[in-house]
Amino acid sequence: MKNDNSNSRRKFLQQIGATSLFAAASPLSSLAASAKAEERILTYNKKISSNDKIRIGVIGYGVQGHFDLRTALKVPGVELAGICDLYTGRLENAKEQFGKELYTTSNYKDLLDRKDIDAVLICTTDVWHARITLDALAKGKHVYCEKPMVFKISEGHPVIEAAKKSGKVLQVGSQRVSSIGYHKAKELLAAGEIGELNMVNAVYDRQSSIGAWEYTIPKDANATTTNWDTFIEATEKMNFDAKKFFWWRAFKEVGTGVAGDLFIHLLSGTHLITNSKGPENIYSTGQFSYWKDGRNLPDVMSGVLQYPKTKEHAAFLMTLQVNFISGTGGQEVIRLIGSEGIIEVNGNNITLKHSLMPEAPGFGGYDSLFTFSKSMQDEMQKDYDAKWTADQRKRKTKEDIVFKAPVGYDDHLDHFTNFFDSIRTGSPVIENAEFGFRAAAPALSCNESYLSKKIVNWDPINMKLK
Repeated sequence: MKNDNSNSRRKFLQQIGATSLFAAASPLSSLAASAKAEERILTYNKKISSNDKIRIGVIGYGVQGHFDLRTALKVPGVELAGICDLYTGRLENAKEQFGKELYTTSNYKDLLDRKDIDAVLICTTDVWHARITLDALAKGKHVYCEKPMVFKISEGHPVIEAAKKSGKVLQVGSQRVSSIGYHKAKELLAAGEIGELNMVNAVYDRQSSIGAWEYTIPKDANATTTNWDTFIEATEKMNFDAKKFFWWRAFKEVGTGVAGDLFIHLLSGTHLITNSKGPENIYSTGQFSYWKDGRNLPDVMSGVLQYPKTKEHAAFLMTLQVNFISGTGGQEVIRLIGSEGIIEVNGNNITLKHSLMPEAPGFGGYDSLFTFSKSMQDEMQKDYDAKWTADQRKRKTKEDIVFKAPVGYDDHLDHFTNFFDSIRTGSPVIENAEFGFRAAAPALSCNESYLSKKIVNWDPINMKLK
């Protein structure tokens, strides 16, 4: 890979209505007061020397493993050193892609023993995340672990402590928290553009068999080609089931369902934007609407989470929704609703619409006034007219704000750039173990609430179940 990173350093000027600004040069209070264009620097912005090379190993080379590796290798100075997967066909695929000399193994511990590997990407089934993370940190490897960081809430604190003790970088793979759009939303909320936050509506819908995790299963799938006995070392003993191996997200024995796959994106994004440490009450329910294919985690699910008032934000209610048979065709959106407007986060793009109440209270129209006697109506109208001017009775207006990421922008690449930059410079990652656990625990609690049909009480400060 070339060390020349001229193509990876990209600047853009993005006009944001008539209410944009140079964010870095202006205080938050003036975010919507200056009609200027905004400049942001995307991805990497430093030259890479041969001494800065980072060699990585991939553990779990399925769909996300392919995507993660492809993106990681776009960061200058990153090189592939080995791939581990339990299915033999994926190891064959790896050699077809990167050459017969590529180191491959079905035992992740052999990969961790290699001295020429600096960092690992953990892209396995959820049930393996914490175990492999702990082993990797103990071997002195930096870790990029796909979300959710843990399969069980009880695994959270051990991972956090291991990351601190190791001195290595741990980044959790909810890439949207690195999005320039999410960070723009964070600035706008902090600037008071929508008044005081009171509700967040977050939706991640799909309408396809692949979206519902019905991935293609290879014709040679069997207990031998998948190393099934190894696969179930992290679970209770189970007979070979190709669906549990290749459609693992749909099964509670090895995956975490829509909550661990998609709720967690909505949670991590909302936590970034609001600076929240998490909810204190969590309730979730769900059903099997369409994909009745043997899965034991629902294809339609909703959650209601109560966030307490903190110094970072007002109290707000959050609703979560995933619908795998949505007539919308699919959508991913976070709506932050405040007393004076709404911020809609749609992918990496932001739309902010204001709605300001008049200074004067409501009077007349759909009101009880007309039910009073004529003399009382006249007397109260006279009092109202004397107290409130015509201008005070009108709704004030404020220009909407639209922020659009440039064509081709990649938040996944930004997330990996942040990870590798942290390894090289010691700068903090955007999603460390604590942040990752604060998002994972409420998501996992949604599953617990669904299964137990009870409200889960969570301590967001100490990160413990109450």
